[in-house]
Amino acid sequence: MLTSINTAFLLLFFIFIFPLSSSLPQHHSHFIKHSLPHNNTTTPHPYIEISRPLPFTNLTPSCTLPLFTHNFANTYGLPPVSFPYSPPPLNCSWSHVVIHFKASCQGEQYDRIAAVWLDGAELLRTSTAEPNNDGIFWTVTKDVTKYASILVKENITLSIMLENLVNDIFTGVYHVNVSFIYYDAKNASDNYVDNGISLGVSKLGSLDDRPADLILPISANGDNGLWFRIESDSGLYGKRVIIPRNTYKAVMEIYVSFHGNDEFWYSNPPDSYIQMNNLTTKRGHGAYREVLLKIDENLVGSFVPFPVVFTGGINPLFWDPVVSIGAFDLPSYDIDLTPFLGVLLDDKAYFFGLGVADSIRFWLVDANLHLWVDNCALPCEVQAKVLDYGTPKFNIERSSSFRGLDGSCEIEMKRKSEVSSWVNSTSGNLTTIVSREVKFKNKIKFCLYGTEKRVRQSVREETIVSVLSETGIMISRTTMKKIYPLSMTTKNLPSSENDTTLMLTDLDHEWRERKSNGDLSISLINRQKCSGWMVVQEHDVLSGGATTQQTYSYMDEAGCYYRIVSAANGTLMNDTASSLCTASL
Repeated sequence: MLTSINTAFLLLFFIFIFPLSSSLPQHHSHFIKHSLPHNNTTTPHPYIEISRPLPFTNLTPSCTLPLFTHNFANTYGLPPVSFPYSPPPLNCSWSHVVIHFKASCQGEQYDRIAAVWLDGAELLRTSTAEPNNDGIFWTVTKDVTKYASILVKENITLSIMLENLVNDIFTGVYHVNVSFIYYDAKNASDNYVDNGISLGVSKLGSLDDRPADLILPISANGDNGLWFRIESDSGLYGKRVIIPRNTYKAVMEIYVSFHGNDEFWYSNPPDSYIQMNNLTTKRGHGAYREVLLKIDENLVGSFVPFPVVFTGGINPLFWDPVVSIGAFDLPSYDIDLTPFLGVLLDDKAYFFGLGVADSIRFWLVDANLHLWVDNCALPCEVQAKVLDYGTPKFNIERSSSFRGLDGSCEIEMKRKSEVSSWVNSTSGNLTTIVSREVKFKNKIKFCLYGTEKRVRQSVREETIVSVLSETGIMISRTTMKKIYPLSMTTKNLPSSENDTTLMLTDLDHEWRERKSNGDLSISLINRQKCSGWMVVQEHDVLSGGATTQQTYSYMDEAGCYYRIVSAANGTLMNDTASSLCTASL
């Protein structure tokens, strides 16, 4: 990391050489690395997102199915690229499937958001790395076994969206190759466990759950992609869906990413601060955002998303060659809707709507409704009834104190709910109780005439899903706890020469998760600490330096995986991994 002495020296140096101007601070957060040299090399270099190996990929694949190869050049404003899909031949026996997304680019280009859908259901939300003139490449590997009910379908459509713009300045074309790799893990060793947390992203259901029997996409049909574009907190987008009468379990999986004026929503000041200082930025409306799921206008679930930073965000030198947590494999979020089946199993269509509280433009959101159906002789019906919806508790408090460009603002939100119902199927008459609690706290402080900005945020979420027999005996109790702390400090020193600015930034963010079911337990701690400086002109990075340190720790009943990585100025300095539970890296 940059030492405090080096940081202080840079600060004093630039103040002496470039005296502060009287212009108001802009606190830009998205940049592009224009023609920065990369360690005096002329060969393409890899980018990586730190994760653990999938537990079955050490097996020999049963088969590989190439899906498409495409060059994304001037694709801005165009509909998704589509290709036909059918499953592999019958002689390819499989129990697990991985999507293999490989990309490369050379030239200058902004980072771009991308997604892959199969038959309208999103399988992968990803973003690109920012390239250079030497070229870069990277690979995303994701377990998509939970979409098995779609993967077995014949003659369906695979769609890919990656909007890009190429001209004389932005010359980078993204070359993308995608395949499915099929594995047969049924005969794997007893140590193999499909354990429910992968790559830092929670998988569906309990620790030993099988994939859903049916997946209904809650996605768009327009030419602007299969995601819904939300531009304000009044936007509610979704679909009307009829739930099959033999459904005994339902979970909504939601994909979300934030862009434009809301890309750094967690650092947005209130509108009053912008107005009182006559600032021109449109990044306002405060720092509270919450994704909402509604059924016919009734709120049934919500979450505060993990603040994924794209590779051009905050300081792009942080993310070379180690990208931020979730940048290549954005997380999806699950909301258990099983307690609401008592309302939904009546052959009527219900509107499943998605919105974002307090949002400004723009968010990209869609969802997959995973349904487990009773394997009984048709026609058959599952009986269900909501027992107690309770009174969901919600409280939000906002405060601010500003004097000119300096001061602070704070938001604190708490939401708590519990809903229960019984479902009577061939598995028995089971009662499901879902309890959820979300705590959100954000504080933003401006100092030194607004040239220094400090952001401190904490998100805590706990979900407990209990399943009881008809006699009240506890069958299972799954507890999921998530914590997303974030700390960021940015110092801007404007210059009167060439309209350049020195930016000093420190970032510390983390994904912490623990999932337990009886005696089984899974935990993940994924943390990045970054520090750096850069000289920028508008959104162009002219020079700079940065260091990134990341620690990744995963433990479950089958074993452990530890990894420590450090990078400095575009070079991977250290990458140490161990699968020994006694390891101390």
